[in-house]
Amino acid sequence: MDAFTAGLLQRIRATESDLTRARETGDDFLADVEQSELDDLHRLAAEHGVQVGAIRV
Repeated sequence: MDAFTAGLLQRIRATESDLTRARETGDDFLADVEQSELDDLHRLAAEHGVQVGAIRV
């Protein structure tokens, strides 16, 4: 795995964690921000052929 892919997958995992935390604490604004970031990261992954589904547990 190259550095770009590893970094992108790490950012996706971190953003998913942040999104979960925002939802759990009821911070709707932060949840919207994190969801937008996650959507952008998934788009970027798709554009570069990075498989994201494999990192989910």
